[in-house]
Amino acid sequence: MASTPISAASAPLAAARAFFDRLNHDYVTVHKRKEDLFWATYMATSEDHEGFGRAETDYKAFISDPARLADTRAHLAAVMAAPASNEREALTHGLRGWLGVFEANIIDSDEGRRLMADLIEAERLLFARRKDYAPTHINDRGEREPATLTMLSTNLGTNPDEARRRSSYEALHDLERWVLENGFLEIVALRNRLARALGFSDYFEMKLRKNERMSRQQLFDILDDFTARTEAAQRRAHDALVATHGADALEPWNLRFHSAGDVTRRMDPYMPFGPALRRWVSSFRRLGIQYRGATLRLDLLQRPGKYQNGFCHGPLPTWIDERGHWHPGEINFTAEAKPDQVGSGARAMLTLFHEGGHAAHFANVAQNSPCFSQEFAPTSMAYAETQSMFCDSLLGDADWLKRYARTVDGEAIPDALIRDRIAATQPMRAFDERAIAAVPYFEAALYAMSDDERTPEAVLALARATERRILGVDRAPRPLLAIPHLLNQESAASYQGYLLAHMAVYQTRAFFLRRDGYLTDNPAIGPALAEHYWAPGNSIDHDATLRRLTGEGFSARYLAEACDETVEQCWAAARDLLEASARRGERTDDGLPLDARVLVVHGDEVLADNEGGGEDAMFARFEGWVARHYPAPAMAAG
Repeated sequence: MASTPISAASAPLAAARAFFDRLNHDYVTVHKRKEDLFWATYMATSEDHEGFGRAETDYKAFISDPARLADTRAHLAAVMAAPASNEREALTHGLRGWLGVFEANIIDSDEGRRLMADLIEAERLLFARRKDYAPTHINDRGEREPATLTMLSTNLGTNPDEARRRSSYEALHDLERWVLENGFLEIVALRNRLARALGFSDYFEMKLRKNERMSRQQLFDILDDFTARTEAAQRRAHDALVATHGADALEPWNLRFHSAGDVTRRMDPYMPFGPALRRWVSSFRRLGIQYRGATLRLDLLQRPGKYQNGFCHGPLPTWIDERGHWHPGEINFTAEAKPDQVGSGARAMLTLFHEGGHAAHFANVAQNSPCFSQEFAPTSMAYAETQSMFCDSLLGDADWLKRYARTVDGEAIPDALIRDRIAATQPMRAFDERAIAAVPYFEAALYAMSDDERTPEAVLALARATERRILGVDRAPRPLLAIPHLLNQESAASYQGYLLAHMAVYQTRAFFLRRDGYLTDNPAIGPALAEHYWAPGNSIDHDATLRRLTGEGFSARYLAEACDETVEQCWAAARDLLEASARRGERTDDGLPLDARVLVVHGDEVLADNEGGGEDAMFARFEGWVARHYPAPAMAAG
């Protein structure tokens, strides 16, 4: 929303314009400083944890400044009292955006500000200690090795040796105990004290109100309804696993392997790591997804000290400034791949589609202030995750697999393996979604405990009780306290956003399938998402974005119905997709360029980029680097 010049005689508008412009530019400066240090410390290219802590404190002080809130309210009131004009409309829109930011983050008491500073310092210390903690497990070759969370999860789901799988689970379980003994419970208590100083019952309620604009009752009405609808499907899956593999099939080191491990290994040749970058770019281009001149920095490989979970953050938010000038995004995302591990290619694709979906969203927010295009409150996590999860949902579609899942020699995945994948994964759909729901059930109960009750033993007991109640097993394959989101202030008490997003994803998929009949390589998808979901940013709420595109408000029924489908129903739908795709024929064009500068990095080293030689040269350099450093299996373009 570019602005028109204002009359010099309009003093209130001129003052508001000067305030608004200064706010925008100052925010970009403090946001970028914080995000650059966040990236450097989380990627283990810098040990300046204190500098990051100061930058984080400065950022929090900016977005929670009572003086800026008061000034925003005063200027907004003056602007709204001015005569109608394009300038008044633009300033009203932008100042309301800032009002939402400040009201979502305001800490207007000395005690609250002190508690926030204490909390940032406590989290900084925990993060620094966590970097030095190295779990180990026994890998595919029978060797004990240090392992990242991604390596532990992959080994847990794909290693054919039960003792080796169990070593990965035990490492995750040991991580739970480490977390409880290294400051996490003190952080929980600090978070609650902060929330109560701001007028909330506890931290969980505060995050839910500020991030999703929901009450605890509203959330758990949705979650209770969803778990009730999916209870029977989960029980069927468990009964089938026990009938096929015996009672031990539900042990946490067996469940994932018996439900999908063999199929994951069989699919591995069709999802090699090296060509993952090429296939992501090709698929997104054919979907019509563009990045509007953004710079994307991708750090995809595991290394010591690096943060052990994928994420996407944008040091430079997109916006249209007071001169009508477009500021393209600068966006970083990361993965923890080990290219010679079974399943690493599939995980790389998942990261590229998921985090690349986040990046596409934040690269396309087109409003008159950067406050609309940042991922923190009042941006809803469910809204943000809808964009990334929609993109990664395509990876399970039969026609996507047929088009893109190929060996290094170009052989397409057989229909029979697609069918076997459905047979392995569909029965676990309810369990997978309920595994997300287990986190908010656990966190809500964790923050509701008194400080005296919240001992390590009581919290571990709560985690296991939650897993039994929601997942129907004594111990979950991924223990609740091994989930890194719980440790970080931005993601803590927010995990429900993933499930709410998945509900919106299946609502969105249903809309495109009704309208267009297909998703894979559908060039109408990118422009539609850019217009209806991405461009508004957080200027409207999640429900409103869904209504803009689909014509209906938020609904959980599409996901519940997908979880309840039988293997036969899913395979019939997949066969229809394959037949329709064959009738359309394979697209031979590459679609429009991504309109992005892409750099693939490994810490401080740039492995490949698309400047100079373009995308093909980038793909070749990346695949060559992978082949040299991970020579088995060979990595060539698929």
